[in-house]
Amino acid sequence: MQDNFFRALMLFLFAFLGMMLGVFLVPHLEKAGIKFTFGVGVSFVAAVILPAVMIYVFKQRKTLKTSETAKEHSEVGFVVDTFHELVGKLKEKEKELERLRSFAEEKAVSFEVYNENILQSVPSGVISIDNYMKIKSINQAAGHILGINAKDVIDKSVMDIFKEPLITLMKENKTVSRGEYQYVTGDKRNVWLGITASELKNTSGDIIGSIFVFTDLTDIKALQLQIELKERLSQLGEMSAGISHELRNSMSVVSGYTKLLSKKTEQANKPAVNAIMEEIKNMDKIISELLAFAKPTVLNMEEVDLNKLIKDTVEVVASDKKAVNVSMEFGCMVSIRADAVLLRQALSNLFINAVEAMPQGGNINIGLRVIQNKAEISIKDTGCGIPEDIKRKIFLPFYTTKPEGIGFGLALVQKIVISHGGVIEVESKEGAGSVFTITFPDVMYHD
Repeated sequence: MQDNFFRALMLFLFAFLGMMLGVFLVPHLEKAGIKFTFGVGVSFVAAVILPAVMIYVFKQRKTLKTSETAKEHSEVGFVVDTFHELVGKLKEKEKELERLRSFAEEKAVSFEVYNENILQSVPSGVISIDNYMKIKSINQAAGHILGINAKDVIDKSVMDIFKEPLITLMKENKTVSRGEYQYVTGDKRNVWLGITASELKNTSGDIIGSIFVFTDLTDIKALQLQIELKERLSQLGEMSAGISHELRNSMSVVSGYTKLLSKKTEQANKPAVNAIMEEIKNMDKIISELLAFAKPTVLNMEEVDLNKLIKDTVEVVASDKKAVNVSMEFGCMVSIRADAVLLRQALSNLFINAVEAMPQGGNINIGLRVIQNKAEISIKDTGCGIPEDIKRKIFLPFYTTKPEGIGFGLALVQKIVISHGGVIEVESKEGAGSVFTITFPDVMYHD
């Protein structure tokens, strides 16, 4: 709008300038025609040529201005295009970084899952704790061995989950290599654990806790016990065969002389002779039991209903003991392969011992359950208990605390149990009763 006004103003000024020039120059010309022609020419130049020149100048200025503006626009456009190009490249880099980040996260998750799969697949128990005695990881094998639910103990204190001696081992944070410890599991099993413990460190070498790797040595210990017992029985059998042969030869001679003496002695000496004969019979009984104990056990294996066998045996032993209260807790119906006659004899000996431990009466609780496909029979009494100093001796042949005992009862029980591949254990405290626990492997049936 301003440019148009300026152009009109310039045209008017040039036309006015041409007219004034004609007015001043025409009077000085000599001829009228020349004056007229010159005046028209000057006016034409002033009115047409000069405005045309001015218009051309204005157009050139506009073109130049437009060129400069275009140049400015071109520079701005270059900057804008460069900016957009950089933004585009940055977005591409951002997408690439996002892709790499996602890939790294997926790889980390995959690596973590892979490590977790390895941990859970290891047959040995693995537990890690931090410096604050909190459980940070535990695999399925550890939960299975210790009788706990591995998923429920993460981030809980070891004091609330485990028992001795694990608590002491974890608190002391000592390095242990293949240590063997007895442990009572969460489901009340007595197990042997082979434990290796060490410090847990991060990549910088800082101690961040402890790690425990352990295996269940219970079956190995039971096998060792079986081997040791069989070796002892073999040695005892060899020794017993020689001893019994020599003793019986001598006893036969003594018995013959005693009978001869009985016929010739006076009536007043008859009781002494009869006493000698009675002692000879007792010695012969001991020798017979020794030979029977030392003799290798031949098992007549068959399917045995443990529930029925226990009930029948208890009924025979304790049915006439009114002061003894017998209770049975059977978690399920259980059948195993065993020699029913020998198994009945072993249980009968244990039930008799429990009754005799309570001369004034008491309670006997018999339990039967299946844990990890093993049948467990527990016999608990409220009798006098077993002193700690003799508890390790009760399964030895000839060891007895009864005035009239021979010392083969519990030894025979242990022999029968071990010959079936089982384990017998005792927990007792003097004055607080005893608990005998028998475990048989490979249950045939249970519900």
